[in-house]
Amino acid sequence: MPTDVPHPQDLLDLTGRVAIVTGASQGIGAGIATRFATAGARVVVHYRRDRQAAKHVVARIKAAGGTAVAITAKLDTEGGVAGFFAEADDRLGPVDILINNAGQNFPLHPLADISLDEWQVMFRDNLESMFLATRAAAAVMRERGGGAIVNIGSISASNPASDHSHYNSAKAAVVAFTRSCAQELGPAGIRVNAVSPGLIRKPGIEKAWPDGVERWLARVPLGRLGEAEDVADACLFLASPAARWITGQNLVVDGGVLVARPY
Repeated sequence: MPTDVPHPQDLLDLTGRVAIVTGASQGIGAGIATRFATAGARVVVHYRRDRQAAKHVVARIKAAGGTAVAITAKLDTEGGVAGFFAEADDRLGPVDILINNAGQNFPLHPLADISLDEWQVMFRDNLESMFLATRAAAAVMRERGGGAIVNIGSISASNPASDHSHYNSAKAAVVAFTRSCAQELGPAGIRVNAVSPGLIRKPGIEKAWPDGVERWLARVPLGRLGEAEDVADACLFLASPAARWITGQNLVVDGGVLVARPY
């Protein structure tokens, strides 16, 4: 047995590594941050507006014995990203893992009603911020001899939702961006993958979108909505030594919806 292959109990161990999770004050991002802290990582909980929610995530991590800090930043400007990574480095150390989770999927409009501003904002929040954060993280990871980046996409990239052409297009670009970065950064020991979730439960979704939830449950082979932890575990795998020879992939986490019978 090769001596450089991690022992099975160490494959998902992130002890000693610094993980940045963008958009981590709630939902999927909060789930990822909490899961990574449980695996031993020192976690930067990025947020843009909701300071109290981010502090709550940090408090929950610390209460469980983990290490985390909350840092606010606008990730759609070069200055905002540079300042964010500098503060993260100062407080926890250089980044080893980046989870690009920050983004948005609203408002919903038919194509004819989407304004140019809405189109540009959707790409700015879902793709441009990812580009800037990835570029900044890769510069640090090159010097350290490697790292792992996971970009959060969506099944809408391959199975577009109605009235969502701007979001669908941005998420499809995320997958192409992931593959391009994997090809370019691989020689530096930096792995880049994507996770594309299906419908993930959030507070009040059953009341806010009852028909959508009903259609999902009628179709999904595994019979339920996704949970933030389902996405977090997929990200943990891709960021860990267990995925040491995996890069440029898009891991779909959707309960089987994309392979559901069409009739």
